[in-house]
Amino acid sequence: MSQLFYLLIAALVVAFVFTLLRGGKLREKYAALWILVGIAIVLLAVVPGLLSSLAHLLGFEVPSNLLFVLAIFLLLGVTLHHSLEISRLEDETRILAENIAILNLIVTQAGLDPHFPRHPHAGPDTK
Repeated sequence: MSQLFYLLIAALVVAFVFTLLRGGKLREKYAALWILVGIAIVLLAVVPGLLSSLAHLLGFEVPSNLLFVLAIFLLLGVTLHHSLEISRLEDETRILAENIAILNLIVTQAGLDPHFPRHPHAGPDTK
């Protein structure tokens, strides 16, 4: 019964990830991790003694403790990855803001209003 439950959970995780991918809400590089999590859940469901064997091999008294440790490492990895992405995006945002400031200065020095950009062929100004 528990094997069926874990297979259902794995199928739901993978289906949800693919739904997010198709909807454009999740990029491929992030989806790979969650698909691997789904595959790991399938492996644990299909091979019931696998978790117990791994737990015994690694010195865990209770197999569920191994799951908790693996989950903690997974969450630490995801958190580190998100921190790296946030840092990269902050740098990119700063560079874009600096470029906009430089372009606004150039436009102002040319005698134009940087807040009302017009297409060169738009015709007379109708403010």
